Amino acid sequence: MQPQPGNTAGSAANRDLTGTPFPLGDWGEPADRLDELYRWVESQALRTVEWYLSDRVRKRRCARALRVGTALGVIAGAALPLLDLTGVAPDGATGWGYLSLLLGAACMACDRYFGLTSGWMRDVATAQAVQRRLQALQFDWASESVREVLGPTEGTASEAAERCLGVLRRFSEDVTELVRAETADWMVDFRGGPTPPALPSVSAGPPRPEGGTHPSTRFPLPPGTRPNMPRQRPPEPR
Repeated sequence: MQPQPGNTAGSAANRDLTGTPFPLGDWGEPADRLDELYRWVESQALRTVEWYLSDRVRKRRCARALRVGTALGVIAGAALPLLDLTGVAPDGATGWGYLSLLLGAACMACDRYFGLTSGWMRDVATAQAVQRRLQALQFDWASESVREVLGPTEGTASEAAERCLGVLRRFSEDVTELVRAETADWMVDFRGGPTPPALPSVSAGPPRPEGGTHPSTRFPLPPGTRPNMPRQRPPEPR
């Protein structure tokens, strides 16, 4: 769903994606408390979407301007030397054509260096991903509300509250992971270098041998020695 334009859309572009204090309240009324937490989580998601949609406007304008400059530079750089050869253009048009090519290459380099086109695409993709997560949260929350209203409820009231809190927590973690992944892509794009190799997970154990092979012996044999194979008894005559 598209966020409704309001007064907060303009201010969202002027502040970073900083967290807001977690709403603390009295759990004497669990239903009201859960509704307050849901509205807080939803507002955080909408603010994230507004930030990315506002950030992509500036990048889109700059990227389009640089792409237009690149296209005009390439066209002028290819046309002016041809016009100079045919005698239509005045003398020295070939030099201006080389300058146009240089300006077009500079525009394309600026677009690639500052990551305007790629950043614009990342902003749109992240905003759409957060919107999809928000839609899933809204339907999940509606199903939980209908379950409690229509009944019969599953489990006790504390289990229902924990289930609702789990839905909100998973959604917040999903949005945080989306923002973290976009930031990591931006860092790689900003460095402009090759992506560093992924480090192995600390909790991951040693790789398992494939194909049913067993690991080698712990203590290697001395050089020049052969392993002694157990002798087999010859088959007894029948």
